[in-house]
Amino acid sequence: MEEMGYSIDWRREFTTIDPVYQKFIEWQITILKEKNLIIQGSHPVGWCPKDQNPVSQHDTMGDVEPDFTEYILIKFKFDDYVIPTATLRPETLFGVTNLWVNPGTTYKKITVDGEKWIASEECAKKLEFLDRKITYDGEISGSELIGKSVTFPHKDEKVPMLEASFVQSQTGTGLVMSVPAHAPYDYQALLDMKKDQPQGSELQLIKPISIIETEGLGEIPAKEACEKFMIIDQYDHRLEQATDEIYKKEFYDGVLKQNTEVFAGNKVSEAKEPIKKWLIDNNNSDILLELTNSPVTCRCGTECVVKILTNQWFLNYGDESWKEKATKCFSGMSILPQEIRPEFGHVIGWLHERACARQHGMGTKLPWDKDWIVESLSDSVIYMAYYILAKFVNAGTISAENLSREFFDYVFLGIGDADQVSGVPAGIVDEIAKEFAYFYPVDSRHSGRDLVPNHLTFFVLNHVAIFPENNWPQQIVVNGSVLMDGKKMSKSMGNIVPLRQAIRDYGADPIRLSIIISAELLQDADFNLESITGIRNKLVSLLEECSMLKPGKLDDLQAEDKWIQSRLFKLVPEVTAAIEKMRLREALHSILYSFDSDLKWYIKRANAKGRTNISTMWYNLNCTRVLMLSPFAPHIAEEMWEKLGQSGLVSDSMWPDVSEDTVDMNALLSEEVLKGIMEDIANILKVTKITPKKITIYTADSFKGKAYHRILERVMSGETNMGNIMKDLIANPETADIKKNPDFVQKTIKDILSEPTEIRKTKLELKEFDEKALISSELISLARMDLGVDVQVFSENDAGAYDPKEKARHSRPFKPAILIE
Repeated sequence: MEEMGYSIDWRREFTTIDPVYQKFIEWQITILKEKNLIIQGSHPVGWCPKDQNPVSQHDTMGDVEPDFTEYILIKFKFDDYVIPTATLRPETLFGVTNLWVNPGTTYKKITVDGEKWIASEECAKKLEFLDRKITYDGEISGSELIGKSVTFPHKDEKVPMLEASFVQSQTGTGLVMSVPAHAPYDYQALLDMKKDQPQGSELQLIKPISIIETEGLGEIPAKEACEKFMIIDQYDHRLEQATDEIYKKEFYDGVLKQNTEVFAGNKVSEAKEPIKKWLIDNNNSDILLELTNSPVTCRCGTECVVKILTNQWFLNYGDESWKEKATKCFSGMSILPQEIRPEFGHVIGWLHERACARQHGMGTKLPWDKDWIVESLSDSVIYMAYYILAKFVNAGTISAENLSREFFDYVFLGIGDADQVSGVPAGIVDEIAKEFAYFYPVDSRHSGRDLVPNHLTFFVLNHVAIFPENNWPQQIVVNGSVLMDGKKMSKSMGNIVPLRQAIRDYGADPIRLSIIISAELLQDADFNLESITGIRNKLVSLLEECSMLKPGKLDDLQAEDKWIQSRLFKLVPEVTAAIEKMRLREALHSILYSFDSDLKWYIKRANAKGRTNISTMWYNLNCTRVLMLSPFAPHIAEEMWEKLGQSGLVSDSMWPDVSEDTVDMNALLSEEVLKGIMEDIANILKVTKITPKKITIYTADSFKGKAYHRILERVMSGETNMGNIMKDLIANPETADIKKNPDFVQKTIKDILSEPTEIRKTKLELKEFDEKALISSELISLARMDLGVDVQVFSENDAGAYDPKEKARHSRPFKPAILIE
């Protein structure tokens, strides 16, 4: 870390099993329990069967957060048994034509809380973890079930069980309802089976039952979807797309038909809960929880499951008043980048109870229930506050034995009196409290995007629950990951480079800069050799520049001096603002590369005039540049600072401070005009492919200048309609004659709209701008150096001007006409 140049206060180092830290966590969770934000109950959790512990993102391989899906099990009747089928859409019960059974699966006969079921072995195992009493009574093969019938749970009607090899025993119960009118998979599977059956057979008599009316869809939506996507058979991968399209359309726009009994007329989007309640109240359904993102693997290598924990301790993140406080905090804090903000709102919306304790492992014991240990994420959400204590702990000033509840309340919440805190001298208590008040609230919390749905959201929730509003977090910054040559780093791919080895091979500063320059926030940064080599060469080149430059006295500034100085004065606040908004890539690119192109133009301008006295200006520019580079490349920046003859450390120096008044806007605009003319000349030569012998430039007359300024005013006020602008010009006596030249107005509007707003503002503020004088004094030397020709300059209304091609009349302000011969 030190070799990388990180500014770390090692006095504040700690681990979560340090005795004082455990006292701190006891204080935290005691407050949460006193506020009824820690509750005891039965809730589903991700679970490792081997470790016998709840699991969250930090406990799983690949840092996967276990996510749950609630299936509704519809109880069909078969002899003395229940045939449960899992579904996410209980309303489709009314459109069932058959059940699907895999003939290759051996199903288990089980008793579930006294009720006899037939389900897959995997389903039975899942039920065991869901606090259900399961006994195993025997087996039955899928082939034995095929051809037999089951009875609907809510009416005395039967449907057959048909063969389907696509039914997976590990999903749901291993038995599936078939709703061919609304499920493309079911429709196509039924169609495939009918192909081999004679007319009039029982299978041929099965017809889809339409139960949902949706605008834009016909009687049998699944049939339409299969035809639209040209489905070949039940194994066609396009069935997934067809299903997704139908389900979304029906969910948002569908209404249940009359054959759905008492639920007719309900919107599909609102029907799930009332139908679910109706089924459960009549013992016609049950609940099965599965991992949505399975397989989820514990770090021990065991596949995780969903388990209902009884008498478990939970953080009640579903508490609405707690969510409201967190939402208030999020709305008042800075979230960078801004596009990540909605994700936090989404997480707050779905967040519910979360297990906060386990019975095995290391950590802090619950003060009120010593059989439980605070789990590793719940004890790591307000640890930023502990950095204050850590310094005093490591110095031996305080220890766990003499820290009371009153100590933590006073230091962190300002409750009580320092003199009443037992075990610690009042002076020490006050010193710690003052240091906490100095550092808190958290100015900025930086972490990866994968921690948005857990750690970062919990960080805010716990802060708003424990601390007063003035100590709520101020900012969260979310970043992407670091890739190696465009690929995720992993041991299995053999592309992990130990940090110390990378420093030895490439140097700390090139590593820092290559990661920063490759991506903005949220994007994954790409660590690759080509980028590191390029940046290292760039830094070495800048170091060599610094070693050649010496301070001196600036003579009278010429046009290009004023321009490059103003470019730097504009760059400083731009870089400052980018850093403050964590747009580090943008800031670094401006310092290292964008300003380089400015320097090249500056040197070109100076060389064209044959100047040899620019080293002092160059020295001053690099001093400021190195100051801005220092936070990004601290090591080589110190070397550059020394080479420049500066005293002290650049890291201790003041950040460059410039005001807007120091920027010469006239100089900036002048160089833009010169660049534009040189680019226009280059484009003409490229198109005509001629070798120039003579160049003549014509600037616009004062009348066009007045018209231009008026057009600019109107555009800046939001008016871009040519007709309206023309009327305004004609109404003004000074510009009325412009009606003879509508082409000028049209092109001028286009010119203005193509420019940055800042350039427009500059032109608006500059009432007088002598283009002819500028071009005559500054462009001639450039053209002579680049093109080897002389340039003559005329104003459009100059008497006796050389204009054999009548080019002058085409000139516009800031866009002179050019004749190349």
